[in-house]
Amino acid sequence: MDSRIYRLVCPGRIINIQRSNGLIHKATVKTVNADRSSVSVEWCEGGAVKGKEIEIDDVITINPELSEELLAADVKENLPLQENVTVQKQKRRTTLSKIPAPREAVRGRSRMSVITESQCSLQENEMGVDPCTSTQTRNNLSVPVRRRSNIVKEMEKMKNKREEKRAQISEIRTKRAQEFDSSCPNWEFAQMIKEFRATLDCQPISITDPIEEHRICVCVRKRPLNKQELLKKECDVITVPSKSVLLVHEPKQKVDLTKYLETQAFRFDFSFDESSSNEMVYRFTARPLVETIFEGGKATCFAYGQTGSGKTHTMGGDFSGRAQNASKGIYAFASQDVFLLLNQPRYRSQDLEVYVTFFEIYNGKVFDLLNKKAKLRVLEDGKQQVQVVGLQERQVGCAEDVIRMIEMGSACRTSGQTFANASSSRSHACFQIILRRRGKLLGKFSLVDLAGNERGADTSSADRQTRMEGAEINKSLLALKECIRALGQNKSHTPFRESKLTQVLRDSFIGTNSRTCMIAMISPGMSSCEYTLNTLRYADRVKELSPHNGGGETQNQMETENEETETSGEGSGHNLSKDEEEDISPHMFNFREAITQISEREEKVVEQLKELRQRMMTELDYLLGITEQPDYDLETFVSRAKHFVEASSRNFLSVRETLDALGVAMQLEEQASKQMRRQRP
Repeated sequence: MDSRIYRLVCPGRIINIQRSNGLIHKATVKTVNADRSSVSVEWCEGGAVKGKEIEIDDVITINPELSEELLAADVKENLPLQENVTVQKQKRRTTLSKIPAPREAVRGRSRMSVITESQCSLQENEMGVDPCTSTQTRNNLSVPVRRRSNIVKEMEKMKNKREEKRAQISEIRTKRAQEFDSSCPNWEFAQMIKEFRATLDCQPISITDPIEEHRICVCVRKRPLNKQELLKKECDVITVPSKSVLLVHEPKQKVDLTKYLETQAFRFDFSFDESSSNEMVYRFTARPLVETIFEGGKATCFAYGQTGSGKTHTMGGDFSGRAQNASKGIYAFASQDVFLLLNQPRYRSQDLEVYVTFFEIYNGKVFDLLNKKAKLRVLEDGKQQVQVVGLQERQVGCAEDVIRMIEMGSACRTSGQTFANASSSRSHACFQIILRRRGKLLGKFSLVDLAGNERGADTSSADRQTRMEGAEINKSLLALKECIRALGQNKSHTPFRESKLTQVLRDSFIGTNSRTCMIAMISPGMSSCEYTLNTLRYADRVKELSPHNGGGETQNQMETENEETETSGEGSGHNLSKDEEEDISPHMFNFREAITQISEREEKVVEQLKELRQRMMTELDYLLGITEQPDYDLETFVSRAKHFVEASSRNFLSVRETLDALGVAMQLEEQASKQMRRQRP
């Protein structure tokens, strides 16, 4: 390295530097280390002084003006010698021009030239200089002599080093591509994940691990890659290193197109990898809740996750095409354990009876899956207890009876096609095991297979029915999360009226003897990474555990935070957390408001029509009954008929107003959906 460059890059000089993220800005040179060929620089950022050490080669590359200054210094050093030669030439010419005799001028000049040339040749002979080279040098004295600067050599060396480094990187990539399946579209990410996993000491959950009891248990289950994902050669971005920690390797790309992984850690009560069976999941999640219902309590188990993540498989059992093996699901496992406990001596003499119900909640409406999908009404009685009017309870005597009920109800469940699954469950299915003692309710175990959660942006381009489905599903999931949090924090107010799902399950969120388990289902494919992160964040907000705590259950923030003051009034809006309120855009808020208005006005117009039909049928039967009498009063008939027509007209006008309001709400929903579609990247 040319030592003169260190004189240019001196302490106090301001130069350009390049950060690791590619940003170039000014910095001040503090120290110069010639031995290590580096300089230390400092700069101010956000009110703090920061610094770093940079190689001198990088400084020259980012600051080309340093090379120009060095070249200018070289030229300046050579200029005085050239000027002296020119001045001597001019002096010699001046001396010759002063010879007085014009006739002697030519001879004088000739002699002077001979003398000068002979003197020059004598000096050249003494110095041992080649005469040809000397003559050529004398002829080129007037041309500035530039020698090659050392900085140019250094620049060429740097260029050669860069080319060598690029060749090495290219060779490494080619070698990695040969070692890995290059037909995989994301083989680089797959290789990075493989190398990361090689550094881990994975100890997944096993069947011999002890069962820990929690009032609120939140766990996560990773399903294996399905046939479609294997066909696309998707890479698995989920790692389960231990029984309670899960890692998500989110693929990222820098501005310079460099690929890298951003690994996010989550901690739950239990984490199940793709090798875990339904039996193992049941053993750690729902099985500890079964005994609760024999003690007069309420237990609830939810399966939550993205469409196609394996919720119905976990709760309902194995599927082979459209055929279901209900004996391998959590519904059946829980029923078998109920009858096992029922046959134990301590419960055998208590005269207990087992009943089951199976219903679904679709678009805010409740349907009985064990009674030809009859529509049900959800009302509150005088004791403020929520009653599902018309729901049939079927008595069962063994686990086989329960499996038959599950298969019968599952065949009626509403499903539809979504972006992720050709046959997706579009409703919340709730299977309840009820214990009664001499006809009186003792305990209830609710097993809920929730509908697949979706982003609002994913449903905005679909038809109105699909959009309303998605909006109703997300609304009920948000309300469910707030109810579970209220249960864990022992709050005096539970916002169960925010959705039909939480309204039906109200008795599961109140009382000291209520226990809840949530199983978050996730897909491991890279294309589902964003949806997987949304599912994990939802589950994490239900029960927040630190991912960095080594063992045992950490103090739950949800259980230790101070009691918040709750208002007893019920508003029409959703009780969202602060983070969720910040995430909702104005268009999404308008869309949700429009969906709420559509649901309310649709329900109102249906009630008005039912009431109108009842009144009209009663009044028409009365009027027609009058005409059947042989001596009826015609004046009374005419007056009563006019009154009926006027009242009916007023009722029809009221229905018309509600229908107009419903039409306006539908237009608002369409406009909000289009605005969301334009915002979608």
